[in-house]
Amino acid sequence: MIADRDPFFLPVDGFRQSRQREGQSVISFAHYDYLGLSTHPDVVMSAHRILDSLGPSVSASRMVGGERMLHGELEEELADFIGAEAAVTLVSGYLTNVTLLGHLMSSSDLILYDELCHNSIVVGTRAARCDSRSFAHNDLSDLRRKLSAIRGRYKRCLIVVEGLYSMDGDVADLPELVTIKNEHDCWLMVDEAHSIGTLGSSGRGLCEHFNVDVREVDLIVGTLSKAFVSSGGFIAGHGAVIRWLRYTLPGFVFSVGLTPSVAASALSALRVLKREPSLTDLLKQKSKCFLQEAERLGLDTGPAIGVGVVPVLIRSEQAAFEASELLKQAGFYVPPIVRIGVPKEKPRLRFFISASHEDADISRALGLLRSNFVVGYDAAARSESV
Repeated sequence: MIADRDPFFLPVDGFRQSRQREGQSVISFAHYDYLGLSTHPDVVMSAHRILDSLGPSVSASRMVGGERMLHGELEEELADFIGAEAAVTLVSGYLTNVTLLGHLMSSSDLILYDELCHNSIVVGTRAARCDSRSFAHNDLSDLRRKLSAIRGRYKRCLIVVEGLYSMDGDVADLPELVTIKNEHDCWLMVDEAHSIGTLGSSGRGLCEHFNVDVREVDLIVGTLSKAFVSSGGFIAGHGAVIRWLRYTLPGFVFSVGLTPSVAASALSALRVLKREPSLTDLLKQKSKCFLQEAERLGLDTGPAIGVGVVPVLIRSEQAAFEASELLKQAGFYVPPIVRIGVPKEKPRLRFFISASHEDADISRALGLLRSNFVVGYDAAARSESV
């Protein structure tokens, strides 16, 4: 790592203020604001109004202390948007996966999950009282082989994948997964944290992207911190399952409910998306611009489909830190991704694309990488000059 230039835990607001004092701007490619709603006036004012009227906290779990009307409104509209019968929200997106997977299966069951699933899914499978095994990333032939070999040993089996993978920007083959889960009598869970708001003609996620009936997916898990610019997680699915989870899921029963302002901002963002589905199209245009420009410059974007998340693979960890610092000095915030969440031999800069990004900023940021870290890159020379 470059001495005294730790790219992590940057006080982004302070960084932005210091550059503004110098007449310069900051363009962040590090945040999940896919639809550019974090500063939308409706979203901001909704949080303000609810904070003024209901205060900052619900002060207890919803079962113990009761709900706010906003909780029910948000869950009803989330379920309707996704196309599920019902939904329930939790105070943390990470907690949602951990508590659900740890609670759902019994000792006679099996979980099979994609090897590149988010850490919350991996931890959740380890907390479960059942056997769990990974299958090679997006390799459904490997999934089939494992199911054929061991499915008969278990009472129930849950297959877990992500909609849009957060490190590589690729997607699961949902139609084939539905075929496999029906052939082998499994349940299917899709983590749509990064695909709600980004995939599909109106941002409804992986099912809309592939034109698959939502009822074919047993559990849809998501977050409120990405397209819905808030915080917390949700589970959507069959009404009877969601009702059971409300009374039994530890992460819901024993955790405080969403604060009123958090629920209000998420609900407002959802309503903006429903009114303006063209935001999803705009995001796709910006993402396509990013991917095409990266490819034109010869940058390695791995398997990314070019929606929302696009990595740029860098040839060494040192180079990834240096590339991040170079971009920061130019006003682009893109922390390096090394080892944590990715294979150690595949360091990268991960770019989150937003509908609010300008094409010129995308080209300028990628041009810096092209000029300094791809063609004729000399690690020793760059470490002397950066």
